[in-house]
This record gives sequence, structure tokens and C-alpha cells, in this order.
Amino acid sequence: MLRDLDPLRDSYDRLASEYSSRVCDELRHKPFDRALLDRFAEACRGRGRVCDLGCGPGHVARYLGDRGLDVCGMDLSPGMVEQARTMNPDLEFEVGDMRALPVDDSAWAGATAFYSLIHVPPDELAATIRELHRVLQGGGLLLVAFHLGEERLLHLDEMWGVQVSADFFFYDVPLVSQLLAEAGFEIVETLERDPYPEVEHPSRRGYLLARR
Repeated sequence: MLRDLDPLRDSYDRLASEYSSRVCDELRHKPFDRALLDRFAEACRGRGRVCDLGCGPGHVARYLGDRGLDVCGMDLSPGMVEQARTMNPDLEFEVGDMRALPVDDSAWAGATAFYSLIHVPPDELAATIRELHRVLQGGGLLLVAFHLGEERLLHLDEMWGVQVSADFFFYDVPLVSQLLAEAGFEIVETLERDPYPEVEHPSRRGYLLARR
């Protein structure tokens, strides 16, 4: 049985407007992330639909769409999906839980999950990665980004002056790589970087590109 994420969903609903105003333009300040997304877009272009999971206000989906991908977005929070639809009326966004995706097997040619696995509890991470494997076509690509650090759990009761109840789980590259491989993925590339000062939370970042 999946853990109840209603507190997280409700938190992001309350946070949606403030979050969107702060995050919607963040890729402009992150050349490393843009370069990875450019390469992902080049590899997926023309192969079919790609989904950005945990899409928030839709900025990653927007970036990929502007690079020629047939892209959609999905988020646990209806409030975030509303923000994404308002800011990107030409793209499709829907509410969904990445632990149990409401799509058929092999539905997508690729998927991105930028800082969305960080909300998946450790005891559900392996099953969630298997679910990502299920919905990708053979040869489909998955690009994930997550926080690194010895602090395994960060719980926040407030963000930007908004009351929340949100757990953030910090994973490491060897663990996520292992779970991807066990789910049937081929690891294409593993990368890490330091945080961008005054742009994002001061934690190192891990990135994994994997192929189904």
C-alpha cells in the first residue's frame, strides 16, 4: 500500500503560486541542467511523447517543448498543474502520482524527473523506479535529478512564508544507479555538481541518464 502523500499534495497546492514565481525561470541560471536537457531532447526528438514527472509550473516541459519534443507534464499537486497550464497553455499537463502512473505500458519515449524522486519515501523508491521502467518504450530514456547529502531526510514546516508539511529525501548516486539497474535500465551516464550559489538549495546534485 502506498504511503499517504496528501500532506505533500496539500502543501504544494498552497505553495503553487509562490513556487511558480520563484522557480519558473530557474533554468536560465543553470547551464549544467540546460546542457543535459539539450542532449536529452536531441536523443528523444522524433521518437514519441516525453513526460516531465513532478513538473511543477512546467518550466522543464516548456524547455523541452521549445526544443522540438512532443512533451507533457504530470504532478501530484492540482495547484501546480493549474499553474503549469496557465503558464504553458499549448502543452498538456495532468495530475498524477509517479508511484502509480495513469498511463499504459510503453506509453512514452522518454521521461524526466527533476527533483521529484526526492519526495518518494525510501521504502517506495525501488517500486517507483520499476513503474518508470514500465511506462517507457524500449530504448526510451529517463533523466533524473536529485539532492545528494548525508542528511537523508529534511522535513519542512514552512517554505517562503507558506505553511507546509513536506519531506525531502536525499539519495546518493550509487543507490539510485543500483535501483535503476535492478529495474532493467541501462545506466548511460552519472553526473554530480555543486549547487549554484544564491540560485538553489545548497546541496550537491546528482543526475542519472538511463535507457530502458
